[in-house]
Amino acid sequence: MGSSAKKKKQKAADFKKPKLRVGKARPKPDNFTDTSFSSKRIALGRQNLTITAPSASAQFSHHVSLLSSKSSTQRRDSLAYLTTTISSRPVNEKLLQPISALLPKLNPLMLDGSNGVRTQLLRVYKALPPKDIEPHVEQLLLYIRAGLTHLAADIRSSALDTLIWATEAFPEELVSCPGGWMKPLKCLLTILHWHAAAPSNKAGVGLASGGWISSKVTEPEIAGADRKSVVKMLNGLAAFLRAGLVASPEDPTPIPLNHGWPFPINGRAAESHMIPKRPNAFAHLNLFGLPRDEEGEMYPDREERQRTFHERFLDIVKVGVEGARKGGGEVGRAAAGVGKAVEDGMSDFKPGSLY
Repeated sequence: MGSSAKKKKQKAADFKKPKLRVGKARPKPDNFTDTSFSSKRIALGRQNLTITAPSASAQFSHHVSLLSSKSSTQRRDSLAYLTTTISSRPVNEKLLQPISALLPKLNPLMLDGSNGVRTQLLRVYKALPPKDIEPHVEQLLLYIRAGLTHLAADIRSSALDTLIWATEAFPEELVSCPGGWMKPLKCLLTILHWHAAAPSNKAGVGLASGGWISSKVTEPEIAGADRKSVVKMLNGLAAFLRAGLVASPEDPTPIPLNHGWPFPINGRAAESHMIPKRPNAFAHLNLFGLPRDEEGEMYPDREERQRTFHERFLDIVKVGVEGARKGGGEVGRAAAGVGKAVEDGMSDFKPGSLY
């Protein structure tokens, strides 16, 4: 057989389909690797195997450190682990890490770009004991305001959810902390575009304290899909106003003059000199801190919050609510809820009663 015939035969073999017979195994390919061997040990390089599992405290600290991971999935899973661990602990058992070390890791995630991370973060907040968060509410409020003024609409919505949760968990501490009353209120009104509302003169120009502003106030910007966000913002404003203006059921009744004290001791004056029941009772004096402006001051008394609201925001809210109610629908009902909160909170206020 010549070389040319041999080459032709080899080329034809490449396109020839092999005939398979019943009961006969298929031919193995040329690159077949035999894996039929068995071994009782597999050696891996750089392996670190231990018999004892890590403790619960070590796992908790590990997942806290993963909150700053670059992967949003890893951050979300770590928050889910923290939520499960905190919720499943016994009632009287302390947290595996102090709340002062945990909140600085959690609060920045309020501005996270992943919706799943922010949703899981709110679940962690709800699992934490509210009494432990109360001393750090000022730090929490900084990130809430940053989220409310964020450019992304979904981050603003998540920050509003956190604010509504805070008004339900610790309303008194929220509105009483430094900057906890005027700054969030001003922020909410600015988002609703109510910051330009003011009583106007005959020329149609409003005069507010500190300068001339426009008096034209219309329904909030609710075009298209923004209607639901405006309704949610109005509900958040109503919840915040109730927390700051409406008297809570836990408020003590006025103490009679001689309640619990023999005559002629004044019971009210005596109670004011007793040991305070709230932590850091003299924080409003700001003895060792930096000077504060009017917006950064503390307003621990409901009467003080009513006075500042009456002087700075009452006319703005009234005009804004009236403009929103004209649109009707869900926005109108939400605006009516804001008006009801203002009416209930300012019903017993008398201008000039604090002077």
